[in-house]
Amino acid sequence: MDFTLSEDQKMYIDTVRKFVKQEITPSILGLEKEHAFPAAIIEKIWDLGFMNLSLPAEARGFEMDTVSSALIIKELSYGDSGISTSAMCNDLANVVITMHGTQKQKEMFLWPFIEKPLISSFCLTEPDAGSDNSAMKTFIKKDSNGRYILNGEKCFITNASYAKQFTIFCKVGKPDSLIVACLVIPSGTIEKSKILKSSSGAREIVLPEGGTILTGKPEEKLGQLLSNTATVKFEDVVIDDEQIIGNRRLGFHYALDVLDYARPMVAAIGVGLAKRAFDITVAYTKERRQFGKRICDLPVARDTIVKMWKKLEFADMALMKAAWKVQEGAPDRGVYASLAKNAAAEAALYCTSEGLHLHGGYGFMAEYEIAKLSRDAHIIDIYEGTREVQDMIIGREIL
Repeated sequence: MDFTLSEDQKMYIDTVRKFVKQEITPSILGLEKEHAFPAAIIEKIWDLGFMNLSLPAEARGFEMDTVSSALIIKELSYGDSGISTSAMCNDLANVVITMHGTQKQKEMFLWPFIEKPLISSFCLTEPDAGSDNSAMKTFIKKDSNGRYILNGEKCFITNASYAKQFTIFCKVGKPDSLIVACLVIPSGTIEKSKILKSSSGAREIVLPEGGTILTGKPEEKLGQLLSNTATVKFEDVVIDDEQIIGNRRLGFHYALDVLDYARPMVAAIGVGLAKRAFDITVAYTKERRQFGKRICDLPVARDTIVKMWKKLEFADMALMKAAWKVQEGAPDRGVYASLAKNAAAEAALYCTSEGLHLHGGYGFMAEYEIAKLSRDAHIIDIYEGTREVQDMIIGREIL
């Protein structure tokens, strides 16, 4: 492994850092108070070419490797982890098409994301199927005309209120089937649909081919307020064969492929958030004085800052190794993806919690960014698999 950055990677980092410094960090607390989806910022990220990172080279015009993707997401997350989560969600939804779709499916379902700033949603989690995805109940079944009909409900779906395309994992035949399929409701279908909106922010999407998609009221969350999250319900949605990705019996394996790719990206979000918490804490403790000294010069405070730095550096190294393993298709990529995800969550939680502590009473005030970061950090430990799930994966692999 050689982690020397290429000239392209250095350019990506420099460009994203300038963007974050100009467009996100100066106004982040004000944006969060508005609690509105940052569509304008998302579109600017698309303009820069830093969305849809998992699309194949023939769509983008150049190759974007996994390590470079992780570096870009880490820098975006330094500005705001909610914004980067919404931007990254397109890859969560679309990478399975890149990996397992036919050439025709790639052209139908991926090429539109190059042409305009579309938003996509990855629909896996259900009310009774969180970490245990085998417990999902959403399913497709053939009707009397031989068409597949989709019914079911998904929850905690990022970008659901704004999605123009949905990637869905579901059972085949019946809700308690052991067979899982992956399918896509494409942007072209959504754009032709009749979309009814309620005052709560929910949508009713009446599809031209038949059926309805209902997205619920956006969830009120503890953190990541700039990332949209809502439920999605599918009612008698007609699914053509060409909307089913790969083998309709291998959806569970495809979901694992997606999560192997996604976990380093979530780790990148966590590392970016932890780095922001570390930097603003160091800046504050250099400026704030107690007992006639800067806080950073007090031994107990310095010890805490050192521990923050160590957790941050370990998480960053774990991230890079995991991204490289995924990029190379290494057989043990899953275990390193889980390690990176856990290490980044631990760094994010520790750096924000201890950073808030070193801010003292000011850290508890909403006007200080460390309070926001502390709320944002908790989801890193949960989405794309809780720490316990990651430990199960690691334990299974090493034993």
